[in-house]
Amino acid sequence: MGRIKTKIVKRVTQQLIDEHKDTFSEDFVKNKELIKEFVDINSRKLSNIVAGYITKLVKLEKNQK
Repeated sequence: MGRIKTKIVKRVTQQLIDEHKDTFSEDFVKNKELIKEFVDINSRKLSNIVAGYITKLVKLEKNQK
């Protein structure tokens, strides 16, 4: 079973994807660096969760096409 994402993770991720959809890729490390540029998240753990969720959504979208 997967982990449950909190509302804040889903909200921040959705805002980032709406604003910068074309900049994110399937690379977790690259997405993590992009998140540092776009959003000021103090918690390293929270930023890693957001980066992982964005990576997952990008991969799902690519596989559906």
